[in-house]
Amino acid sequence: MSEKRDYYEVLGVAKSASEDEIKKAYRKLAMKYHPDRNKGDTGAEEKFKEAAEAYDALGSPEKRQKYDQFGHAAFGAGAGAGAGGFSNMEDIFSAFGDIFGGGGGGGFGDIFGGGGRGRRQRGPRPGRDLRIVLDLTLEELDEGVTRTVSLKRFEHCGTCKGAGGQDGSGKVTCNSCGGRGQVQRSQGFFTMATTCPTCRGEGQVIENPCKSCKGSGKQQEKSEIELRIPAGIEEGVQLRVSGQGDVGDPGAPRGDLFVVVREIEHKMFQRMGPDVMTEIPFSFAQLTLGDKVEIPTLRGKVEMTIPAGTQSGKVFRLRDQGLPHMERRGRGDQLVRVFIQVPTKLTDRQKELLREFGEIESTESGDKSFFDKIASYFS
Repeated sequence: MSEKRDYYEVLGVAKSASEDEIKKAYRKLAMKYHPDRNKGDTGAEEKFKEAAEAYDALGSPEKRQKYDQFGHAAFGAGAGAGAGGFSNMEDIFSAFGDIFGGGGGGGFGDIFGGGGRGRRQRGPRPGRDLRIVLDLTLEELDEGVTRTVSLKRFEHCGTCKGAGGQDGSGKVTCNSCGGRGQVQRSQGFFTMATTCPTCRGEGQVIENPCKSCKGSGKQQEKSEIELRIPAGIEEGVQLRVSGQGDVGDPGAPRGDLFVVVREIEHKMFQRMGPDVMTEIPFSFAQLTLGDKVEIPTLRGKVEMTIPAGTQSGKVFRLRDQGLPHMERRGRGDQLVRVFIQVPTKLTDRQKELLREFGEIESTESGDKSFFDKIASYFS
């Protein structure tokens, strides 16, 4: 027996190659030397086996580590089948069906994703998952809410009870594929296997289709579903409601319903995770002299103290007045940004008092005016 070649040399990759590079290299060789493409060529068959053996050793991180350390001896000097221990083609197809695009099988169509024997759906198929978007107010997100939603989904046909056949008729073998679920066509030396368009890969068809559902066994109906939305959930979070999607084939489970939460924009509050932010206007006198005021929150009003000399733009924090935390107990906070509301209409008396205040401020405060401070930077 000739001496085994280095597995990295067989696949044509460097010893530093990534797992993905090794997989791509093997896939390329498997396509090149596949038996369906090289019928009767024993040399190609040996190269196909050699590539599979190399990939078996290098495609697994554990085996690759042993091979890098001990070479071929890592798998036993007397192991004629090498790393993989492959005795025939079926062993290779069984081990690396995912490489060929299916769960096994030797059809050349598998390599190109044509739906090999491992890909064909067998048995009853589960129902499809559904997805809806649910718009909620900030108050509803704060408290949690129960909503009843209407949607269209597939249910078992009332006429044939989901069987698909008229008057109890059953299934017969598909004439197009002979029950294999696949049809093959040749292009030169390529043999392409594709899902049978008649039976859609099942291998059987309804002999006498139900007139109500045309043999599908399902009909779309309007349904109402009650949803419980937990408090504090954030926008964009997707809730999964098991078993509320489309109905499956008889004997198969329903699909699931996915509910995506979308927050309706609030006129006063802006959400920041579990916290909420609001901006409240105050008069010059309130910020200057200080005041006690009532601040609106999601759950009513609370009292807040404005210290004397508060600057416009100051942010206050009201503890535990935000939204519930999703993953732990407690609530977020409410942030209150204050700003001066400048009056647009003044009485003569108000104007007089403001002018007097301005004169006193400039002569007695000792502080530079804003414009004086700016000018000092350029002097």
